[in-house]
Amino acid sequence: MKIYIETFGCTFNQADSQIMAGLLQENNAQIVESIEEAEVAIINTCYVKHPTEHKVINKIKKFNQDYPDKKLIVAGCMVEIEPEKLHQIAPEAGWIGPHQVKKAPEVVESALCGENLRLTGFSREEKVGLPKMRFNPHIHIIQICEGCLGRCSYCCTRFARGGLQSYPLEAIKEEARQALEEGCVEIQLTAQDTAAYGKETGEKLSELIKDISSLEGNFRIRVGMMHPKNMMDDVEGLIEAFKSVKVYKFLHIPIQSGNDQVLHDMHRDHMVEEFKEIINSFREEIPEISLATDIIVGYPTEDDQAFEDTCELLKDIKPNFIHLSKYKHRYGTESSSLDEIHFSDLKKRSKFIEGIKTYITREDNQKLIGTSQEVLVVEKGRKGGFIGRTNAYMPVVVPDAEVGTFKTVKIIEATSTYLKAD
Repeated sequence: MKIYIETFGCTFNQADSQIMAGLLQENNAQIVESIEEAEVAIINTCYVKHPTEHKVINKIKKFNQDYPDKKLIVAGCMVEIEPEKLHQIAPEAGWIGPHQVKKAPEVVESALCGENLRLTGFSREEKVGLPKMRFNPHIHIIQICEGCLGRCSYCCTRFARGGLQSYPLEAIKEEARQALEEGCVEIQLTAQDTAAYGKETGEKLSELIKDISSLEGNFRIRVGMMHPKNMMDDVEGLIEAFKSVKVYKFLHIPIQSGNDQVLHDMHRDHMVEEFKEIINSFREEIPEISLATDIIVGYPTEDDQAFEDTCELLKDIKPNFIHLSKYKHRYGTESSSLDEIHFSDLKKRSKFIEGIKTYITREDNQKLIGTSQEVLVVEKGRKGGFIGRTNAYMPVVVPDAEVGTFKTVKIIEATSTYLKAD
């Protein structure tokens, strides 16, 4: 049987797709690269943002229209968050909930038999150590925990992923070791919140990073998004872990707003000053570290002053990467009971921050022109050349290289989003 898998959303979702693909391969399925040649299509959905929801829904509708004779299975967060809507747009589809990915072969088999098996609901089964089909043979993604400890008022993902479940440290380390033995050069640690790892088991993210860093080989570890509130009790430990030459000097810490009242309304459980203290501590000990943060523009209680506070925060901390989202109600969330701000104001604020973002990132990247950087070449570029990552995880376009190798390059050009090397 031939299976096509299309994935929307985060690295964690990509790992779910890789697990489904790995398990299907073990059951003699062939994973193909186009819907046209497949008997069954699995669409692994993301529901975190309104634009992504629309892309997912349009994809499902288009599949039903263009391929009425093919079998469809919908996986991912939409299955748990809005099953009624999903049933309306794809009444004949099978379902695989985020906690049911191990049963992908069973759902596919039922689809081929003309049934639409729908497996949903929460499970405590661990995902670490399961077979994976890597979509990039040089990068291995490891889910270190699922769910979160947060109560963010705007987030619907937690309805699909549930409460925190951390996976055993030794099992994660063993999966990393096997991946390195199989030729991987980058290990990506992913979760809804990697900083929450071990909060319920007594283990720590810093210990996990150090343990994986101790493995033999020349490779890099990318640590995924960390919630500020869950970093605060182990900042020193995390800084020491990030000092390893095997760890990308890259922090992804979402702030969402630069105003304490809005953060309180969002139930973020941290304040702006606490966020800044974490950033300053890392930068003091690891000056070359790069910073990514997330901003939600136009939260319902964001007035003009709150928006100005966010702009000033960005100018102050100067993140290397800014992930910007326009606020939109998400199904079932607490904030969806509030009045959204006028769309024209939302659009205006978003455009203003886009300008700040472009200025900060271009100015910062310009400083690297003329420097020599060691990069890990991770993939071919879509428009030619190859993509490498510096030790601070900055993307670099290299004209000629071998994927999976380290290369010393000279930066000759910079844009607001990437560097070019000679």
